Amino acid sequence: MDKEIIKKIKQEVQKHRPKIIQFLKEIIAIPSYNSQIGDVVQRINEEMFKLSFDEVFVDKMGNSVGRVGLGSKKVLFDSHIDTVGIADETQWKWDPFKGKEENGIFFGLGACDEKGSTPPMIYALKILKDLKLMDGFSMYYFGNMEEDCDGIAPNSLIETEKIKPDYVVIGEPTCMRIYRGHRGRVELKVTTKGRTCHASAPERGENAIYKMSPIIEEISKMSHMFKDDAFLGKGSIVVSKIECKTPSLNAVPDECTIYLDRRLTFGENEESSIKELESLSSMKDAKVEELFYDTPSYTNFKFPVSKYYPPWALDQKHPLVQASIQAYKEVCDNNDPVVDKWVFSTNGTYWMGKANIPSIGFGPGNEIYAHTVNDQVPIEEVVKATEFYATLPLILREMGIK
Repeated sequence: MDKEIIKKIKQEVQKHRPKIIQFLKEIIAIPSYNSQIGDVVQRINEEMFKLSFDEVFVDKMGNSVGRVGLGSKKVLFDSHIDTVGIADETQWKWDPFKGKEENGIFFGLGACDEKGSTPPMIYALKILKDLKLMDGFSMYYFGNMEEDCDGIAPNSLIETEKIKPDYVVIGEPTCMRIYRGHRGRVELKVTTKGRTCHASAPERGENAIYKMSPIIEEISKMSHMFKDDAFLGKGSIVVSKIECKTPSLNAVPDECTIYLDRRLTFGENEESSIKELESLSSMKDAKVEELFYDTPSYTNFKFPVSKYYPPWALDQKHPLVQASIQAYKEVCDNNDPVVDKWVFSTNGTYWMGKANIPSIGFGPGNEIYAHTVNDQVPIEEVVKATEFYATLPLILREMGIK
């Protein structure tokens, strides 16, 4: 790689450093939980207009889309800009939206998961355009909603907007490592039926919660049934929610439902997971179902999908992985990156898991802070990620991928 070009990229990043950091703070200050991303989309699109992107728009679902370049190869930077809620406000030691900066770290809701990757992605595209390094590529920024349903936004982008990238870089937190996959998952529910009666004489009825109790116990001991993979690891299952239907607090419940998060490794899918549950001895009077997502977005756009998210891994030898390794070396003083996987799930379940589009992950921050009151991102990682995002497409082109 031409060292002068890398030097120019680094110089441009440092020139824009104050704006990158300020932009990060501004988008963290805008609430965007429960998929209500309209206000932060507006702010992000304003930034892309200001930076002279070639195209900026809001897709039908309500996600942010920006493009620079008109080349035949499409590279897309994916960053979800919705967050989880703030949960118990008393557990936050600072305002989750105003955040705070301390010892080179910015704390705030979504700093790690995943607004931290948006400013470096957008400014990397600006720098590539300003330095006239876009030859052969169309580069997209895609700021989307993901927290409630992994992969629904990219699925809609391809099917509704007819934008299908050739390569995807996912900005979920990776500790500045290169991630090439993760386990999948399927969301399921199990329902037991009972017969209600007055709580003063419970023997007259049939308590649906009591019928669920042995099922929960047996589910907690299922791990021996799950497959294991040398890279992705072993499948797992968790009862994540329980609810019941009852006429009143002094009546026997006639229905009980538990919700399951079943993490999937290679060799497992939604069908095999349902069959495993149905094979449990306690399950003879229960019903197992896969969950379905059809909640309208804030623009009232519906895109119904099942809540099955397949596992995926891009081969270590794939050109995108190798280009990512080289890009890291170029911007990190020739140090070797760690190549690994996420513990949690991302939009990669669609990009690579369903659409088979080569994808890697690279983002500032550590995933252990995701969905916590200590949500945070190191500012230097945000700045350094800008260099990586700007360098990667140049390495792809150098490798002959045009």
